[in-house]
Amino acid sequence: MELVVFIGLQGSGKSSFFRQRFASSHVLVSKDLWPSTRDKEARQRRVVAAALAAGSSVVVDNTHPEVEARAPLIALGREHGARVVGYFFSSRLEECLARNARRTGRARVPDVALYATLKRLRRPSLSEGFDSLYFVRLAAEGDFVVEAWREDADAGP
Repeated sequence: MELVVFIGLQGSGKSSFFRQRFASSHVLVSKDLWPSTRDKEARQRRVVAAALAAGSSVVVDNTHPEVEARAPLIALGREHGARVVGYFFSSRLEECLARNARRTGRARVPDVALYATLKRLRRPSLSEGFDSLYFVRLAAEGDFVVEAWREDADAGP
């Protein structure tokens, strides 16, 4: 059982990566699934806790730009005995803005949201409590490249 935490800008490929790699094996939890929920953070914690308590692996697909956004999930995973894995989606703002512009309806976020997330985005570290971390890059063909984590690597957003 594992708790997977995605970290990255809107439009960096997180949801596509979930569909490609985890849809058949993990429960998806995302605040985007509850547009009218008042306290999305509390609901997210409840849904993740319930899935882990039931023995299901979970992917949390949100931006998680700051250590403070990731810490409660890492603690929740530990509390339930899950392996906690982080995927850092390294991408350029311009690429994310372009992908976001191709979205329609609620999937498209205002550009200002990407700028705000970028301003707060901090690279994760194993010292936060992750069991493992990976870099994810979107290749030109739309394939994902997953690389082993290096704490000293320069792979900014």
